[in-house]
Parts: sequence; structure tokens; C-alpha cells
Amino acid sequence: MRRIFLSLLCIFGSALTAPVQAQGFATLVSPPRFELAAKPGKLLRGVIAVSNRSSTAAKYLIHTADWTLAPDFSVAFYDALQPGSCRPWVAIERPEVVVPGGGTMRYRFEVSVPADAPAGECHFAIMIQGDKPSIAQDKGMSVPISGRIGVIVYVAIGDGAPKIEILGPKIAKFNGQQVPTLRVHNGGNAHGRMSGFLTGTDAKGVSYDFTPSSFPILPHEEREVFLTPSTPTNEHPTLTFPVTVKGTLEWGNHQTELNELFE
Repeated sequence: MRRIFLSLLCIFGSALTAPVQAQGFATLVSPPRFELAAKPGKLLRGVIAVSNRSSTAAKYLIHTADWTLAPDFSVAFYDALQPGSCRPWVAIERPEVVVPGGGTMRYRFEVSVPADAPAGECHFAIMIQGDKPSIAQDKGMSVPISGRIGVIVYVAIGDGAPKIEILGPKIAKFNGQQVPTLRVHNGGNAHGRMSGFLTGTDAKGVSYDFTPSSFPILPHEEREVFLTPSTPTNEHPTLTFPVTVKGTLEWGNHQTELNELFE
């Protein structure tokens, strides 16, 4: 029989501060992700709060995984060590835990950065999965469905930092609507996320605020940063192009001024 995993990821900062339910898998984790920094030769410790929102005890299987991010921002996980993986630096408290119904457990992990680790970034996932799949019916077939949560951990090593270059404007579809979009490249050795305060007007002279998407831009990757428009009275307006957008874009401790025409 096929096994379907319902993977709920914190890679984009999605707040898993509400119960995740999937056929009996009712779990809450906090924080949704870790963004840490360490010098070579140092030991980092982190704690994940795992809450069981069901009325009965739940057993979880916990392990680390490597991951990659596709151009469409979908994620692939790998149990086998990938080239350059830093998972050998990682120790988890134990591979199986039981949390009573309505209870919360503090789950610990450590990252031991080698003394000769180069400047850059270590990233991995801590996977929290129900030990037994629930059974769902799919076209007359019984299909096991397992809930799974991935907590993403980033560790900037030494002087590791992003180096974002804005390549140019384009128009792309995001959440079902055409929006101004920036092509950016990260030439640094750690991931970055865009933020900022942007405003603009469309071809009809309507004024908007624009919020940059905060998806991670991994080292040596080119990505699209979507600029989502809003107004005080409409969170999902339809733009009429061309659109002018200006303001300040920020990532980490850096910022740059933006003044672009999207047509």
C-alpha cells in the first residue's frame, strides 16, 4: 500500500503555533524555525516544544534530514546524507518520544561546530512524525496517512552571510494574481530573506503598499521575490500594469533603495 506523508514545513517561517491535524495527528511545535549563529569550535543547544493536542498519548519518531528547495519553493527531504551535509555535527535527544494527551515536551538538540569549519552556513531539518499512520479511503483503497512536521534549523558559521544582488524586475503570478517580482541572486555563503517598506502606483494612479515575500534565498541561488500589494481597505487588490514600486529593501544588516517600473 502507498504511504502518504502530510508534511508541514517551517522553512518559510509558517507559524506552526496552532495544532496541525492530519487523521489523528494533532501536534503543535514551537518555535517554527531556528536561525542561529556560532563560531567554529562552539556548541549550540536548542529546544523544541512539542505539544500533543489529542486526548490520548502520542508517540513520535524524530530524526534529522537534509533538504533542498526547488525553483517553485517545494521542498525535498533526504534521509541519506547529502554532499556537504552538516548533520554529522547534530545530536538529538532521542529518536522516539511519547507525549501524553494534552501534554507538552521540551525536546533538545545540539550542534557541535568543528574547530576547522569554514565560514558559511549549516542547515538541516528536525523531522517529527507520528509513529503509526492513520487509514484513509482513497477510491476504495485503504491508504495509510502519516502526519509530519519539519522544523528547519539554520546556523551561520563565523562570518557567513548573504550577499544579495538584484538582477531586475519582472511580472509573475503569485497566489493566483500577477504581481511585481524581483529576480535576485545570493552570492554569499548563508541564506537571506527580503523585507522592507515599499510603496507604488499602478497605471490607474491607485496607490499601494507592497510586501516582499520572505522565502529563503539560499547561497549561490537565484530566486524570485514577489511584491504583494495591499491597500488600507483591500488586502488582495488587482493591479493594472505598468506599476511603479519604490522604497527600501532590507536583508540582514544590509539595505538598498528600489525604484523600478514593472511592465
